[in-house]
This record gives sequence, structure tokens and C-alpha cells, in this order.
Amino acid sequence: MGLFTEAFLTSLVLGAVVAGIPLLLAGLGEQLSEKAGVLNIGLEGMMLIGAYMGFLIAYVSGSTTLGFAFGALGGMAVAAIMALLCVRLGLNQIVIGIALTLGAEGITALLHNIQFSRTYPRLDAMDTLPIPLLSGIPVIGPAVFDRPVIVYIAILLVFVMIYVFRATHLGSALQAAGDKPAALDAAGVDVICTRTVAVLCTGLFAGLGGAFMSIVGAGVFVPFMTHGNGFIGIVLAMLARGKPLWVLGGALLFGACLSMTTALQVAGVDIPTDVIQMLPFAMVMLVLILAGRRASLPLALGSSYVRGAR
Repeated sequence: MGLFTEAFLTSLVLGAVVAGIPLLLAGLGEQLSEKAGVLNIGLEGMMLIGAYMGFLIAYVSGSTTLGFAFGALGGMAVAAIMALLCVRLGLNQIVIGIALTLGAEGITALLHNIQFSRTYPRLDAMDTLPIPLLSGIPVIGPAVFDRPVIVYIAILLVFVMIYVFRATHLGSALQAAGDKPAALDAAGVDVICTRTVAVLCTGLFAGLGGAFMSIVGAGVFVPFMTHGNGFIGIVLAMLARGKPLWVLGGALLFGACLSMTTALQVAGVDIPTDVIQMLPFAMVMLVLILAGRRASLPLALGSSYVRGAR
């Protein structure tokens, strides 16, 4: 069987969507945080807690809706720690972010072992919502327009964020909190509160992305299953230059790389799995080389802010 058959292309597009949605949600969340001036290195940990909480609640309750809700809350819980230590207390954002990620890896692996020992129970496949007419388009239709509702919500969030950034006072406040926090403070807007809201929203999005991985993508939770998706989300946010549509495009690109193994197996191409698994990270390095110098980051990114400072 050769490449570029309908089966191969359908598998590739479907894989790009399934693997890309967690990256999209993580990237959008990180974009919010970075706009407000907080470099959220703990994104990986937020996704992992979201994946564990989402799977556990969906498995125990039988409700994927509850699973996604608790996955989002799990991500927000980690984000609340980040907000307290970095935004409120002004501690180093990189150090705290790394610590949160390592802590999340350890606690989810421990809890999974306590809860399930060495078994890996699976969830049933989540129901899809086919969009009339569009779902019948060859290749793209089944892969894009016959997906679970959460996929459509994630894509809708892209356009919600475009509106927020361009046409709302919140968008202007986020931009000012990242570029000129002292000016925002002088205008009477609480910089600490603005950054805290941004970080909490980042945790919500990352938790949803993690829950998507365990509930929809894999149907099972495996310790350390995020495999660097949070860090790819950080790269996406940095390279997108504040444009949510660019995050969407990058997420689908990296998602296609992540799904290449399955697509090539469908095409009957025998390539070592290790080689294929390097693709997304090789793509990250390539994109950084080509576009990293043109990335536009907030002027106060990574810097703590003391209220009233000038």
C-alpha cells in the first residue's frame, strides 16, 4: 500500500485533530498567561493533573462531561499554586513551573499505582456529533466534522480568544499586564488580579487538554502520558505572536507529526517507531530555528510585579 491513499490521508488528518486538540488548548492557555506577563513552565504538570483527574472521574462516574469538568478543575488547582507563588509572592516563575511539573508527574504516578496498581482500565469511546453534509466530505469529513463536542468547543475557543484580545477591555488589560504593568497599575487596574485570572484560565485550558488526552485520545490514563505536550504548547504560544489562529495551525502541524506513526502503519510503511516519535520534537527545533527570532514576547514576561512600583 502506498502513501497518499485515502486511508492514509484520513488517518493522518484524524490523528492531527486528536493529537492537536490538547496542544491547541494548552497553547491557547499559555498564550493567555504570557500575554499577562507570566511564563507558565508548569503547563505540563497542569495537563498531567487534568489527564488523571479527567480519566478518574469519567471512569468512576461513567460521565465524560464530569471527567472534563474535573480535569479542568485539576488544571486550575495547579494553576492556583502557580498564581499564589509566582504572581502573589513574586517567586521565580521558571523554578516554580518546573517544580510543579515534577510534582504533578510524581503524584499522578503514585495515585494511579494506589488506585489501579498495574492495571490500566479503559473508557468506552466517546460519542461523536457529526455535522450534516460536512461530515460526508472525503478524508476531511470523518476526521474533522464527526468528532466529540469537545473538539468543536476547543476550535470555538480560538475565535472567542480572538474577540477577547481585539475587542474587549480584558484583552487590553492582559496586553498591558504583560507589556507595561506599571501603566496598567497607574490606570487603576489591579495587575496582580489580572495576572491571576490569566494563570487560572491557563490551568483550566491545560486541564481540559490533559483530560482530552486520557478520555478521548487514549481512553486510558498512563503515568507521564503527556510526553512533553505542555512544553510544545509553550513553544506554540511563543511563536504565535499573540494570534490564536496561529496556535491552531501550529497545533495541527505538530499533531500531524505526533500521529505519523499510526498513519504510516495504515499505509503499510515500515519505519522504526523511535524515528517517527522524534518528528514532533525535530519539528519544534526546526520551527524555532526558522521563526524563533521573529517571535514577539511581552516586555515584562517572566518578571514579577510589585503593586505601586514604577
